[in-house]
Amino acid sequence: METDLLIIGAGAAGLFCAGTARAQGARVVVIDHAARPGEKIRISGGGRCNFTNLATTRERFLSENPRFVASALAGYRPSDFVALVDQAGIGWHEKTLGQLFCDGKATQITEMLIRRMAGAELWLDTTLAGLSRDADGYAARTSRGVIRAKRVVVACGAKSIPKMGATGLAYDLALQFGLRIVETRPGLVPLTFAEQDLALCKPLAGIAVEAEVSHGKTRFRDALLFTHRGLSGPAILQISSFWRPGEEIIVNLAPDADLAGALRDRRGQGGRVAIQTVLGAHLPARLAEAIAADLGLEGARLADQNNAAIDRIAARIQRWQVRPVGSEGYRTAEVTVGGIDTRDLDASTMQARDVPGLYFIGECVDVTGWLGGYNFQWAWASAHAAGLSLAGALR
Repeated sequence: METDLLIIGAGAAGLFCAGTARAQGARVVVIDHAARPGEKIRISGGGRCNFTNLATTRERFLSENPRFVASALAGYRPSDFVALVDQAGIGWHEKTLGQLFCDGKATQITEMLIRRMAGAELWLDTTLAGLSRDADGYAARTSRGVIRAKRVVVACGAKSIPKMGATGLAYDLALQFGLRIVETRPGLVPLTFAEQDLALCKPLAGIAVEAEVSHGKTRFRDALLFTHRGLSGPAILQISSFWRPGEEIIVNLAPDADLAGALRDRRGQGGRVAIQTVLGAHLPARLAEAIAADLGLEGARLADQNNAAIDRIAARIQRWQVRPVGSEGYRTAEVTVGGIDTRDLDASTMQARDVPGLYFIGECVDVTGWLGGYNFQWAWASAHAAGLSLAGALR
């Protein structure tokens, strides 16, 4: 089998790159070891695919080189993908913070991408046994035979959600051809606590509150969810990409309140009421009761608390300092932080600087977006950059 372009990976980036290259007239083969294409698309956004974010800027991405994303993002914007969705007749809606979702099933996006790459060959249930390079291009040994290609795009994702087939293949290929890897870790993932902190969290599993979570100068405000293992919810998933083991996060469980002032005012109005009752005006009742008990104040009256005690209560709620012991790992992580070092890639084409004809796109690169459609936009943008470059090079 001979082709202009071999794409390894039939996820969001791989399928999109195939469509872009096909539009330029390139012969394309896409291979994937999975039985179905676009598995992460299928499960994303609760099954409705948060396919982009209108607020996309380079500041919404983590990378050792924060400027690396600028060229690709400028070359393919959220409005470009929205136009593609509109052209396909797929209904969509905007949620908070610029997040765009399908009205119907996420599989509509995969189907659109498959139609867009019409004329390309898609080989599923196909494993890669080896990839080599010679003067004529590349030879890929697969479970269906050898494919010779002038160019190769590696779009096989990263380590997150291994039950869906995620592997470290992209990193193995990068190392084989001399590229460097920025240390990887799970991102957009729930955080887990030690036993002393779980004593508070376990009984509260399932309770959600609006919270502000910070790590250093980085902070996110969104829903927070108590779990049997620690904390989850969008605010925690966001901060998890910045957090490292051994570090502390600070949680504000009542970000809109002047809690110390409110407690003093209520005490001045007659503070015979129980502390957890007053806290219940700002927090879910079970959470208010659990915090009062955690502070040894269960059943205590507000009238008996001096200003120092009130400040301590407010700080426990609005500056809860907690040190997670870990995360739920790649098993539930939505993305992988780190990856192929951007110093070894051309930002405008995604081609390896020292390996002509070899490209890396999507999640395997050291580029990680915030929660909310940013990682899909990076998949589209990086794939578009590579697809255009490949088509031009093959003329």
